[in-house]
Amino acid sequence: MLADLPHASPDPLWSLISTFRADPRPERMDLVVGMYRDETGTTPVLASVRKAELRLAEAGASKAYRALGGNAAFNAGMAHLLLGQDPARLARQHTMQSVGGTGALRLLAELVARATPDATVWSSDPGYVNHRPLMTAPGLRFETYRLREDDTGFDLGTMLEDLAPARPGDVVILHGCCHNPSGIDMAADDWAEVSAFCARRGLIPLVDMAYQGFGDGMEADAAGLRRVVDENPTVLVAASCSKNMGLYCDRTGAAMVVGPDAAALAPVGPMLERIARASYSMPPEHGAAVAAALLAAPEGWLREVEAMRQRVAVLRAELGAALEAEGAGAGFASLGRQKGMFSLLPLGVRAMQRLREEHAIYGTDGGRINVAGLTSAQIAPLARALVRVAGPEHHASAA
Repeated sequence: MLADLPHASPDPLWSLISTFRADPRPERMDLVVGMYRDETGTTPVLASVRKAELRLAEAGASKAYRALGGNAAFNAGMAHLLLGQDPARLARQHTMQSVGGTGALRLLAELVARATPDATVWSSDPGYVNHRPLMTAPGLRFETYRLREDDTGFDLGTMLEDLAPARPGDVVILHGCCHNPSGIDMAADDWAEVSAFCARRGLIPLVDMAYQGFGDGMEADAAGLRRVVDENPTVLVAASCSKNMGLYCDRTGAAMVVGPDAAALAPVGPMLERIARASYSMPPEHGAAVAAALLAAPEGWLREVEAMRQRVAVLRAELGAALEAEGAGAGFASLGRQKGMFSLLPLGVRAMQRLREEHAIYGTDGGRINVAGLTSAQIAPLARALVRVAGPEHHASAA
């Protein structure tokens, strides 16, 4: 059997991380993986999470198996976090705990494949690198629409032009906020147009909500999702607690299905549980129990998320100012106004390789950097390095 096993290429992201870890240069910067870091360069355990974990440890609850659908209190809390307090919205949803946001996407992809195996999934280009393998694994077709911005912001016309061939029943992946990898977000008017477009064409929005709280705030970041839910009969949602709760390695997420009414949801729960049972049986309890505690008494946690959000916004502003001071061209200007962890640099593969080789700065070959992984002390050397590896067309003097 092993002799016939085909060779799979290593995951490029994790290969980069391995290269970074082997780099002996003390000034090296890891801007590859999407994790928030504080001014010490550490991904912290939130104080609210520590308190919740201590209470759980003191309670000493049994480690017995839980339900296939996961922690019920967590599921209810996530439904309220995503959809708000509106009873009409909440009555139309079924939420199930998943193994991180990635697990939620895979559950939903399998659900779509069972319901409409001929559906095509449309994802942004650029987009989250794992969307394609997650959606095609159960056999779904995969297409892309261009996600671009001009001097004023998001280019809605290009997106809708590319989605024109989509057929009723196709799925359109939308990033709820803080687009990965570009940092380009839709404004309220854009969400209104996209929501109406999906409703008019019979398309099913799949809102990937991995960074709620890191854009404009916890409630504001859910506004687009809630509009889509209010205006479309069927909506899919994949949510992650990795970033806004710092539960990265606890793999805590939720898959949500919104239907036209409560009756339409009857087959959803059993089908999701059957899919989970054939994959990992049931999700881990620890992270969900912590998250449920935070969602039940969110005040301290929300303050911590807001502090992280504001710090990332400051880092973006500082980076934008440093690039301007170094004479960077207009191609870099968007870094200061984009949102969330990630931005795409206007650099090609060779320039990104030069960043690694000459400056010990690690981003992806596609140009993505994790702004939330920076410390203030790294801003100036990063700006200098970016200007040095950029071609003359990216210098202010070329304008």
